[in-house]
Amino acid sequence: MRSVRRWSYEMFKNERAVRFVVMVTPEDLKANAEYIKMADHYVPVPGGTNNNNYANVELIIDIAVRSQVQAVWAGWGHASENPKLPELLHKNNIAFIGPPEKAMWALGDKIASSIVAQTADIPTLPWSGSDLKAQYSGKKIKISSELFARGCVHSAEQ
Repeated sequence: MRSVRRWSYEMFKNERAVRFVVMVTPEDLKANAEYIKMADHYVPVPGGTNNNNYANVELIIDIAVRSQVQAVWAGWGHASENPKLPELLHKNNIAFIGPPEKAMWALGDKIASSIVAQTADIPTLPWSGSDLKAQYSGKKIKISSELFARGCVHSAEQ
């Protein structure tokens, strides 16, 4: 938030040109977390495990829609690694500040990311799909469900 505030001041002579809405758990409030002080608005969310709050894609979408935000940055970990987040944000006409869902699907999965690496002739450790390469059209790599399945182990014998 600090860097965006600095950029906003340099660009618009207004450090508050970008409005920050943040999710806050009871634990964050109790700890008096610094990011809460820096935000323009905070939305209380349930505490406890992250599936109740920061990893809960449906909750993030609901808050984003109700708060009428233009973009969401999910930070590190939690929902930021879930391809459902950019997909559902896109359906609600909200920008996701991060990689597109197709990249997250491909690189967030060990089988798909290994096939992508092998297609780019990047060495990988031996595995059940060591010989697999995806279709590559110069700009796009397509990993079909059939190709993906060929990289999976389907029995104890394999």
